[in-house]
Amino acid sequence: MIVKNSERLKFKMITEQDVGFLFDLDQDPEVMRFINGGKTTTLEEVNSIFIPRLKSYFNREKGWGLFKINVQATNEPVGWILIRPMGFFSETPEYRNLEIGWRLFRNTWGKGYATEAAAAVLEAVLQKNKVDFVSALAMEQNEASIRMMKKLGMEFVKKYTHEDPLGDEECVYYRRQV
Repeated sequence: MIVKNSERLKFKMITEQDVGFLFDLDQDPEVMRFINGGKTTTLEEVNSIFIPRLKSYFNREKGWGLFKINVQATNEPVGWILIRPMGFFSETPEYRNLEIGWRLFRNTWGKGYATEAAAAVLEAVLQKNKVDFVSALAMEQNEASIRMMKKLGMEFVKKYTHEDPLGDEECVYYRRQV
């Protein structure tokens, strides 16, 4: 799948060749604060956990995976946008409800890149998939992500314990009907 360049950003699907990028992004405790309490990721964890998880839901044709975001003018890396079915790692994945997520380098925060990137990726992905909803999860304290969910037209659904093989988290769940 190809995501067209947005006004300031360009995109490419991430593969196992992007291990260095994934590792670098996870080295800032502030970036990781609302993911795992601020613990940075080791290179071994990227290779043994993150890449196999990515491969399990990666589908280039449908646009499921991670999209690397770079600034068009400078090629500066910004972060990534995730697309996969909600509950993918459960016994009942929701193939008509796509989860969107994001992780950005701290020096790119507050510039509108996350919203611009998410909108561009969603536009492309929704053309390739028959879905009823687009959803996102965040820790309740992650006010920036919740603001972004609202900018993407999502509304609060519930607060719940999100179950994941890597560990359960208390989250808020937002979604919008497509």
